[in-house]
Amino acid sequence: MSAAAPNSTGAGAKKPPHILIFPYPAQGHTLPLLDLTHQLSLHNLTLTILTTPKNLSTLSPLLSTHSNIRPLIFPLPSHPSLPAGVENVKELGNTGNLPIIASLRKLYDPIIQWFRSQVNPPVALISDFFLGWTLALANEINIPRFTFYSSGAFLASVADHCWNHIDVVKNLKVVDFVDLPTTPSFNEEHLPSMFRSYDESDPDWEVVKEGSLANMSSYGCVFNSFEALEGEYLGFLKKKMGHDRVYGVGPLSLLGPDHSPRGNSGSFAHVFNWLDGCPNGSVVYVCFGSQKLMSNTQMEALATGLEMSMARFIWVVKTGSAHQRESGYGEVPDGFEDRVARRGMVVRGWAPQAKLLSHAAVGGFLSHCGWNSVLEGIASEVLILSWPMEADQFVNEKLLMDLGMAVRVCMGTDSVPDSAELGKVIGESMNGVGYEQEKRKARELKSRALGAVREGGSSLRDLKELVNELNKDHGYMN
Repeated sequence: MSAAAPNSTGAGAKKPPHILIFPYPAQGHTLPLLDLTHQLSLHNLTLTILTTPKNLSTLSPLLSTHSNIRPLIFPLPSHPSLPAGVENVKELGNTGNLPIIASLRKLYDPIIQWFRSQVNPPVALISDFFLGWTLALANEINIPRFTFYSSGAFLASVADHCWNHIDVVKNLKVVDFVDLPTTPSFNEEHLPSMFRSYDESDPDWEVVKEGSLANMSSYGCVFNSFEALEGEYLGFLKKKMGHDRVYGVGPLSLLGPDHSPRGNSGSFAHVFNWLDGCPNGSVVYVCFGSQKLMSNTQMEALATGLEMSMARFIWVVKTGSAHQRESGYGEVPDGFEDRVARRGMVVRGWAPQAKLLSHAAVGGFLSHCGWNSVLEGIASEVLILSWPMEADQFVNEKLLMDLGMAVRVCMGTDSVPDSAELGKVIGESMNGVGYEQEKRKARELKSRALGAVREGGSSLRDLKELVNELNKDHGYMN
């Protein structure tokens, strides 16, 4: 364990409130919480971010910019299902969540020991919603815990209902959420993956279950969302929790700063040069997140659909290990890139997604509907062609479909799209005349997202209220 000493001031001077930030080590979870940490750092707060050695580099942009942010580094405890050296979910995919959550739970005592050794200990904890066990930790050291949701309030509402009615929901093929706004309904296979995978006989899953139930008992909840997108669900959660400490502070990516150093965006000059030569709104951007590795059958169907569409495209492909490729995953079909070289590009590995989506030439986004991708799509005013696969993606996609700003092209983790139909939808959506109603909805929602993060907007208001709450003397909750 190592940590720089928190900022201190002269003797007798009032110290800035010290806040402990605990991200979950998955890209889609960590980056939004770091964006929130950046915002908090601008309000005279001392911030400590808990991380592990291999995840420390993710903090580099913040640490180099803000002197009031310090890392707290703990080795990731071992777990029988966690390969040696693995510290981030992106190395394992969705199945890595259970062992990583269970291993992080072993930091309970070390964190308390660290806390009690501090001259200026934290007065509040903000931790990811996958780390619900930290509520008990916060209670033990008598500080308020705020749950940070890198996802939306709709998902939080659905998941909380599932965990609170687990015996009933587990036996239903179709679940009707009659207590929620708009009374949504989901097939069993489209419920959040973490809930569907629950195994009551496994102690690790009990950590997940108890943590999930604890989230709504926290002192407050912070969402990377905004009122115009999820106002009725933010309001629903305020009523459920019995107070107004439910904050929609997103889209955090629109509040800045530009985090291009998170990847080597400089190596993408040729991609942006190519986009500069494309007509506005003519390119579809294709990406399914940092965790999902597609089967070669899915890759073949998608490649054929892109080829048949006759549309311009950028396809970001997650690269698997040699073993995964040998097992039939992640291979771009032979000859595809040569055949489409004049109108399409394949990018392997990381890409500066937000920057690419915001380019004027990009008009569509074929997406798995992970929450960060949803928000980046909204912020970029692109038509979302949806293919939800796992995790929270079915819930997120329903929100977009209900808003009328998405077009479904496929559904399911192992589903294979009809290439001809996929090509038809892509082609029509990018030819400048198709799906005008959905495109109009996308324009409207972008305008409202921008309004939320401007002075007087709902997200800036909630951010200020959160800062005010963190500045309060909670008397260690006594």
